[in-house]
Amino acid sequence: MEAALVGAIEAGGTKFVCAVGRSPEDFEEVRFPTLGPEETINNAISFFRAKETDMGKIQAIGIGSFGPADVNPSSKKYGWITNTPKKNWAQTDLGNPIREALAGIPMAFDTDVNAAAWGEGKWGAAQGLNNFVYITVGTGIGGGALVNGKILHGNGHPEMGHLRIPKDSIKDPFPGSCPFHKDCLEGLASGTAMKNRWKTDPATLPLEHKAWKLESGYLADAIYNLTLSLAPERFILGGGVMEQKQLFPMIRNDFNKRLADYMEIDNLDTYIVPPGLSSKSGVLGALSLAQELIKKP
Repeated sequence: MEAALVGAIEAGGTKFVCAVGRSPEDFEEVRFPTLGPEETINNAISFFRAKETDMGKIQAIGIGSFGPADVNPSSKKYGWITNTPKKNWAQTDLGNPIREALAGIPMAFDTDVNAAAWGEGKWGAAQGLNNFVYITVGTGIGGGALVNGKILHGNGHPEMGHLRIPKDSIKDPFPGSCPFHKDCLEGLASGTAMKNRWKTDPATLPLEHKAWKLESGYLADAIYNLTLSLAPERFILGGGVMEQKQLFPMIRNDFNKRLADYMEIDNLDTYIVPPGLSSKSGVLGALSLAQELIKKP
């Protein structure tokens, strides 16, 4: 039976990725900058309406958004971006105007990292696993998790990017870049933090630069804490900073030192891995979340 035709959005702080399709092998997408809310939402609606003309009726839509966001389906603000530091986007209803413009179709709304985690479980590097964590290290840092095969929710959604981690002010005098917490994980290890600390695009830093050892240590601290908290079967690390592939063996090594033989991890090479869906984890995860709505009675 052919999968349902659905729409998907990966709503990022710098760009939106919109797609229509059925699977990783059968979808069409467009990418455009994240501008003001009204213009960006209208651009998304225009894309979906055009694709309906070409491809047929969209049956549901899945949205993975930057946050914080209201991901509780029973909330009056389900589908809203809430207290984001992104200019002009705080308290914005993102999902409902798009859903209503498409004749009120069913909508799945979650964080971009939860959507990416779901996509990696469905089609990527976490296939066959019920408990794993996806972390994106880019302009900011965010994390999503599946626990017992379900996206982890509770009082809102996880905010792994704002974990408090150890900081040696002598080795790293940088005060941190998070507008809320200064030296949380995001404030120390995001692409923004690296750029502010080293006064250059981190992608231009040489492999031997001390920035990478510092970055590896901060990410290893986060993975260590989450390992002891959630006991996941795998960590998937995506985002622009993690395109520096030399980080993976460094993080594995630093993590192993922090673990100090307290827990046994069979194979670190398969415990801390890059995404199987590359840069498309979020949008494909949103696509799959939309299809889950169609499956429900």
